[in-house]
Parts: sequence; structure tokens; C-alpha cells
Amino acid sequence: MAEFSVDPYVHLYARRTSGMSASEVRALFAVASRPDVISLAGGMPYVQALPPQDVLDVVTQVLTEQGNQALQYGDGRGMPSLRERLAMLMREEGTPADPEDMVVTAGAQQALDLVGKVLVDPGDEIAVEAPTYVGALSAFSTYEPTFVQVELDHDGMIVERLEEALLRGARPKFVYTVPNFSNPAGVTMSRARREQLIALCREARIPIVEDNPYGLLRFEGEPEPTLRSMDPQNVIYLGTVSKVFSPGVRVGWAMAEPGVLHRLVLAKEAADLCGSSLNMLVTERYLSGDRWRVNLRSLVEIYRSRCAAMIAALEARFPADATWTHPAGGFYVWVTLPPYFDSQALLAAGVERRVAYVPGTAFYADGRGKEKMRLAFCFPTEDDITEGVRRLGLLLADEEDLYRSLSG
Repeated sequence: MAEFSVDPYVHLYARRTSGMSASEVRALFAVASRPDVISLAGGMPYVQALPPQDVLDVVTQVLTEQGNQALQYGDGRGMPSLRERLAMLMREEGTPADPEDMVVTAGAQQALDLVGKVLVDPGDEIAVEAPTYVGALSAFSTYEPTFVQVELDHDGMIVERLEEALLRGARPKFVYTVPNFSNPAGVTMSRARREQLIALCREARIPIVEDNPYGLLRFEGEPEPTLRSMDPQNVIYLGTVSKVFSPGVRVGWAMAEPGVLHRLVLAKEAADLCGSSLNMLVTERYLSGDRWRVNLRSLVEIYRSRCAAMIAALEARFPADATWTHPAGGFYVWVTLPPYFDSQALLAAGVERRVAYVPGTAFYADGRGKEKMRLAFCFPTEDDITEGVRRLGLLLADEEDLYRSLSG
């Protein structure tokens, strides 16, 4: 293929492509996949814990019993039998769910893109948590919005800050939130905050987009009700099987009221006609019976132990004035360093010391967060977590010594 020093098609690109940028998380994967680097960066489920025979059984059964259907085009909304199973997953968290109110997507990431495509015009405002999921920022940015960032704390989104933004004149098309074990902060929105958010958005006639990939990964405490269960008329719900089964099957879903759902389906069909029939049938078969519950319990115990290992290592190795969240589930710990640290600038030095993380700047629409970092405990072993945090701790200690020597 010929190489060009100047892109010959640059004058042809749509204006909206100027808002597209490579995810800092994706850019890290090439480095973090090196066998000598301990990656605390990627939020990859520990699929190695899935019994291989369970997966082989469901794939074999689908191809043997439903092979013609599995290899053919399918329903643009997703197979009805799968939608029944996905509704079952929602009911596990106490959320009433009608399969007729659902469209199956290629992971929750496609659902985010469809929401942006259906609801956002250039210049529209979207309210997001600060920090928020980098994939949501990427998906929504394509449609050229303005982000209204709402700070969060250990109880999730600070709803008073959203209310203040509305009083100043903000009019977001929707509020996007990851209320359970948020990515990246690992915090869970309290019941009081959920009630406050529901009431505020209902009064202001602003829909809520609830992204709930981690809700079934609780290893501590009692579950909070989903926002969808509290106000189904005003909450668009996004789910995925990536964390309870496999990200490789690329099965997610969106649940919304009829008008929004109809447009999501049209946008979905325009993008890809339909999802993979094979993947949908494999997922439906896996979620039949109890094998998924047994495997999920094992996974949650693994994540519990790995989270504890990370917290213990942080307490032993990180600067005394650093702080971090204490998640009750999910994949992530969010670290706040003293303000003189720059986690983005330090990343190359971290990789040189064979450890990777995600700088906090990835999770803010305006690039703030240089003193923050996201550490993922889901994939590395407890020994690797302990060693990875040790390596990071040594790097931070050296950086702190340098800062103190230069500042006198």
C-alpha cells in the first residue's frame, strides 16, 4: 500500500470526525500486553475463570441443534429468546423488564453510540459524571455535544452540582451515569442520591441514561435499586453480558420507552442490519439453567480477593497523602495523588518499570485529572497486583523525592 506524508483525503472527512480521538485505554493495550509488563490498566474480565467445557458445551449444542439459524441473518432487535434471558438478568437486580422494550446491541458500547446518534445534535449538552467512562465520551463526542461535567464523590454523582448547573442555564439532552461501581471511580451512587437524581430529572424533563455493566459484580454490602426500576418512564437502561459471561460475544442491550426504542432499532438496523445470530444463540444458551450463576459467583469471589490485595498493596506502598476509593464491586480503584504528580507524564516511566495504569485525564471531557489514576484489579493475579503496585509505589517515591529536592 502506498504511503502518503499528507493525507490526500483530509478535505473529504465529515466535520464530526474532528471530535474523534484514540482512546487512551486502547492505546495502552499494545504496551500493556507485553509479557514483562504488569497491566493494572485494562478492565478485562477474567474469562480464564470460565470452565472451558461449559463454553464448549453451549457452542456445540447451538451448532448441532440450531446450526441453520445460528449461521443466518437474524432479527434486527435481537432474538426474542435472548431478550427473554436479558430481561431475566435485569430482574436479578429487581428491575422489571419486558423483552419487547429491548434492542440487542453489539455490546453496551454500540448502545452508547446509538443513544448519541438518536438524541444528540451538534452543540447539544450532555451531563456526565466527572470522571466518567472514557468509552462514553468517545461515543458521544462523534455527535459534537458540549459536556456538562458533574463531580462525584464516594456516594456517586453530586446531584446538587447538577441542579446548580441547571439553575445556571444548562439544558442537557440527557444525564449519563454509571451508578454501580462506576468506571473509573469504582463508587456506587447512594439510595438518597438516586432518589434525588430521579426527582430532579423528572421535574426538569431530562432523561437519564443508566449504564449498568457491573451491577451483578457486588462483593460487599447490599445492592441499591437500579434507576430504571425507580423510574422506568424516564430512564434509558444499557446492559451487557461482557462482565457476567464474555466480552467476546459482543452482546449488550438497551431498554427504553417505545418512541426512543423505535429510533434505536432503526439506527441499529442502519448500522449493521442485525447482530450475530451465532453469538446471540450461544449467549442465550449459556444463560439458560444455572451454570452462569455458579460461574458468576466464582468470578465475584476472585474479584473480591483481588480488590482486597490491591487495597492492601496501596496502603503499604503508596504515598501517605494519596487517597483511593474502596469499591464494593466492579473492577476499579480510583487513586488521587498529591497535586504535584502528573500521572500522564509519569506513564512512560511506569512502563519502563514494567507496570501500566490509565492516567486520570482519560476520564474527563476537558482533560483534567492529571493527579488521578485508574487501577484495575479484575485481570491480574493477586501476586501481580501486589508487585505492580510495588513498582508504582517506588516510581511515585522517586518522583516525590525529586519534587521535594527541586522545591527546596
